[in-house]
Amino acid sequence: MTPLIQAEQAVLGSVFLDPDQLDHLSPWLRPEHFYRPAHAALYAAMVKLRADGHPATAGKSGDPIPLSWVTDTVQEASARTRGLTASYAHSLISACPRATHAPVYGRMVLEGAIHRSVAQHAIRLHQAARADAVRGGVEETVHHAQVLADVLADVAHRWGTEPRPVQPPSPNTSPSPQAGSVDEQVLADEEFLLGCISARPEQLLDVVGWLHPGDFADIGHQQIYRALGALHHRGEPIDQLTVLWETQRRGALSDGTLDAERVLRICDPLSLSGVAEHFGEQVVQASLVRTAAASARQVRALADDESLAPGRLIGYALHALGPLDEVRRRLQSASDTEPASPRTSSVPAVAPPEHRIDAARSRSRRATTTSAPTATAAPHAPAPDRVTRRSPS
Repeated sequence: MTPLIQAEQAVLGSVFLDPDQLDHLSPWLRPEHFYRPAHAALYAAMVKLRADGHPATAGKSGDPIPLSWVTDTVQEASARTRGLTASYAHSLISACPRATHAPVYGRMVLEGAIHRSVAQHAIRLHQAARADAVRGGVEETVHHAQVLADVLADVAHRWGTEPRPVQPPSPNTSPSPQAGSVDEQVLADEEFLLGCISARPEQLLDVVGWLHPGDFADIGHQQIYRALGALHHRGEPIDQLTVLWETQRRGALSDGTLDAERVLRICDPLSLSGVAEHFGEQVVQASLVRTAAASARQVRALADDESLAPGRLIGYALHALGPLDEVRRRLQSASDTEPASPRTSSVPAVAPPEHRIDAARSRSRRATTTSAPTATAAPHAPAPDRVTRRSPS
């Protein structure tokens, strides 16, 4: 018999011996917090008889407890669960060390219920994420993620602690999305998105605010997206060769993450063009589902650790849900994005301005402009062999 079952027996035994203990238990301990259905039925019967004004609960402290308190409780509980007998109720009484310790026993029961509830909702979140990965949606994942967060907030309130994220002491307990067997359509969307940006670099401005490299399931795609962002940030031209050169500078070719043929194929300007914003949203949706599955696995592992006190379990679980909340906020930003309006002169054009150099590593010619510096000009003077840079608006 586990300590949890013994604690449940002790709670019921203490209330049989002293019905007034319900005054300390009923405000926060519920029948569904009991693991065994028979124990839940007995506790629910006790609460109901007390609400109905049973003589055992209406007497003064120190008065003898009528035998009807036990028999009526068993009779009421039998309407919910079969197999209950008066002899089992008396065995619960003998299992109670001290009736006055009922609140402590009740907290043991609540602690077990918190672990079970968190584990069950983590399993549901993981199942929803797997289902959404198959059908290509995020609705069920977002719903069950919110349910798990609400459950953590509720159990924190019942346990008497603040529902705030706490980083676990061990660094290997932080959840990280695992690509595993990624759906081919997800990888195709990622490649098509990178091809769209390579063909029309100005589309990077439509997604860079909410699409992060970590949203890509493929590590090679992450490196290409970083290379595109770096080239655009420095105001350098974007084509097959410059992207290939940038990925090489970042070590993606030497460590085997990418090869030259793959980079050139993805960045082929002759490939079909599309709207980067649409495919970027698909990539973030897939990232949310993977992150939800990873967070659910982490929360489940925490809930299965019986050595964790509820306060730490709640804090660690909320921390594990942090990456999921971050992706969900960015997906919401992508969904709320209004249709792109005609670009103004403050947005860089597709081709590099004439005052910039033509290659990524050649900066031998100075800019020659007659117009006054714009508001986005760098606050410091350019180096002798560099041109003035402007950050994307």
